[in-house]
Amino acid sequence: MTGPVAARTAGGGALAPLAVVVPCYNVAGTVAGVLSEIDPEVQRIYCVDDASSDGTGEALERAAARDPRVRVLRRPSNGGVGAAVVDGYRAAIADGAGIIVKLDGDGQMNPRFAGQFARPIRDGDADYVKGNRFFHLGTVRRMPRARLFGNIGLSFLSKLSTGYWDLFDPTNGYTAIEASIAELLPLELVSRRYFFESDLLHRLGLLRARVVELPLETVYGDEASGLSPLRCLVTFPFLHLRNLGRRILYNYFLRNFSVASVNLVVGLLMLGFGVGFGAWKWIEVLASGQAATAGTVMLSALPAIVGTQLLLNFLSYDMSMAPREAVHTRLIQLRLLESGAPRRPEAASAGR
Repeated sequence: MTGPVAARTAGGGALAPLAVVVPCYNVAGTVAGVLSEIDPEVQRIYCVDDASSDGTGEALERAAARDPRVRVLRRPSNGGVGAAVVDGYRAAIADGAGIIVKLDGDGQMNPRFAGQFARPIRDGDADYVKGNRFFHLGTVRRMPRARLFGNIGLSFLSKLSTGYWDLFDPTNGYTAIEASIAELLPLELVSRRYFFESDLLHRLGLLRARVVELPLETVYGDEASGLSPLRCLVTFPFLHLRNLGRRILYNYFLRNFSVASVNLVVGLLMLGFGVGFGAWKWIEVLASGQAATAGTVMLSALPAIVGTQLLLNFLSYDMSMAPREAVHTRLIQLRLLESGAPRRPEAASAGR
C-alpha cells in the first residue's frame, strides 16, 4: 500500500479524516438540500456530476460556493453510478481521506448519518459499513412491493456470490469504507452501473474484509428508480453466477484447499451422476414400459442423496467462514512496524 492513505496509516495519532462521495445524475432539485444537511463532522464532500442534463452541475457549483467542503468533479460522459463513485473514491484517497462515506444525491438517504456510518470503522470493528432498509418493519411496509421482492431475491444471490451470509439488502447505496481498503480494491474492474454495490461486496469478500450493517430508514417519494426490474432479472443472476465461480475458485482452490473443497467437488460429481443416471434410466423405462429394478433405483438415488449432503456440508462451512475481523487494523499495525514507530495501545486493542 502506497500513497496518502499509507502515509496517514503509518503516522497514526490523528482521527481519520472523514469524506463523503455523492454521485449525481439529474438531481438538480434535491442535491442542494442533501449537501446542506451532511454531518458537520465531514471534512470534504466530493460531488461527481455524471454528465447530467438538468443543471445538476450548476447546482453543485452554487453549493460549492456556499460550503468550502464541497468539491465538484465532472465526468465528460455518463458512466453510471459505479463510475461516479470510483472517481470520488480516487479523489478522496489522493487527498488523504481516512474513511469515505457514499450517499446518493436524490434525498432518499439521511445525510446526517455519515458520522454514524464511520463509527464502526473508527472503532476497528469493520472495514466497510452499509445500510439495511429491512431492519425496521415500518420501513419495509412503506417500501414499494416491486423493490421489496426484488431486493429479497437479489440479497440471496448476493449471499452466494460474496460469501457474506449475514448481510441483507446488497443494493443499498448508503455505505462507508476505510480508505486503505478502498485503495486495495481493483476499482478499475468493479462494475460501473447498477451492479456496482453487489460487485464491490464481492471484491471486498475476496479481500476478506469485515462488513457490518446499520439499520437505515429510506424515504420513498415520487422519484422514479433508474433500475429496471427486467434488467435485474436478465443480467444480475448471470453476474452473480460469474462472481460465485470466481469466489469459489480463489478461496477454495487457489488460496486454500480444505475438506470443504473436497466436499464441493465430490458432491457435485455424485449429485450430477445420480441425477443424470436416474434421468437416463427413467427415459428407458418410459420407452420400454418395464419397471426399473431396485438396484437401478438405488444406483441413482444413493449418489444423489450423498452428493446433496456433501454440498450442504460445504454450504455450512462456507457460511461459517464469513470474515469476523477488520483487515485495516492489521494494515495499521503492519505500517507502524515498517515505519519503526511503537504500536499505539488503541491500534493494538482495535486489532483484537
